[in-house]
Amino acid sequence: MAEVRIPKEEPSKLRVTFPYNPAYVEKIKEFKGSWWHPKEKYWTVPCSEGIIKKLLSIFDGKEIELDHALQIGKEKQKPAIDFEDLRRELTFRKYSPKTIKAYLHYNEDFLQKSKKIPQQITNDDIKDYLFHLSEERKLSASTLNSAINALKFYYGFVLKKKFIYEVKRPKKDKKLPLVLNKTEVSNILSAVLNLKHKALLMMVYSGGLRVSDVVRLKVKDIDRERKLIYIKSGKGRKDRYTILSDTALDALREYWKEYKPSDWLFPGAKPEKHITIRTVEKVFDNSCKKTKIAKNVSIHSFRHSFATHLLESGVDLRYIQELLGHKSSKTTEIYTHVSNKAIGKIRSPLDSLDINSSKKRGGEEVE
Repeated sequence: MAEVRIPKEEPSKLRVTFPYNPAYVEKIKEFKGSWWHPKEKYWTVPCSEGIIKKLLSIFDGKEIELDHALQIGKEKQKPAIDFEDLRRELTFRKYSPKTIKAYLHYNEDFLQKSKKIPQQITNDDIKDYLFHLSEERKLSASTLNSAINALKFYYGFVLKKKFIYEVKRPKKDKKLPLVLNKTEVSNILSAVLNLKHKALLMMVYSGGLRVSDVVRLKVKDIDRERKLIYIKSGKGRKDRYTILSDTALDALREYWKEYKPSDWLFPGAKPEKHITIRTVEKVFDNSCKKTKIAKNVSIHSFRHSFATHLLESGVDLRYIQELLGHKSSKTTEIYTHVSNKAIGKIRSPLDSLDINSSKKRGGEEVE
């Protein structure tokens, strides 16, 4: 296997994976917009003009696996198919911008991998691509399902082909969410000194918000009298209300006095745009580093922690489902597996045994 791998992360980014080397890391950091993804352990860099030449010069002498679509001097070359029909259909059906971006990416990546036009695609091409994503790129089951959805939508709904339905979906990984205890949550929030960032993270934990929810909040979405947060067009284009704590409201009041937001509750560098998801993730990650949290958590862990802590305090699972905006109760039930509400009361059979602190064997203590 190649030591260095450079596939396309998305149309505007490249993913760079290589064995740890301080010299390589420093070189990658020099690229404007480069970003380290600690959980997945890879870098992304903007797919700008000349980027491939620069990357190849960094890893000169190493075995490199380069995406075949990334030809030197052609980084900005447009795909042969513009997928305008796919984009329009997704837009008509009110798919989110994030989903549209993902569907376009997978379909573009698929054609670049197969080196065919859509009319030539066969069922085997689909299976080969999914095998490539699974075995070579090591994508998770949920990501594979996203790729299948993207291909199925284009070839099934838009191009009216039938073969895509023969593809069997992989089983999803049954992973439990990582949860922070209350002390860890408190330490993370206390480590944030910036008023805007502190209020933002408090909002996430206060209402169990997704990061996509909190960045799109507007000033009018905060009901100070009823202490509620209005989430408009959340995941699945679903509106909902969730709770606003007194502590979060106090933090918001301090933030309002200092920053005076008028439209977006948390505007970005340009007031007409909201703060980016990546900025929120970075704020959370930096706070975790300050508090030396050992768990491999992300900003989404605040949402998991919110739900688990409510469950442990006796809140009915049905109410938690409403606050989180889950369509199915089965999604919410996963928190029963990480809650210590019941498990913490179970006594291990080891504690019922009569065992001395040290054993004697043949009249002598064995240490």
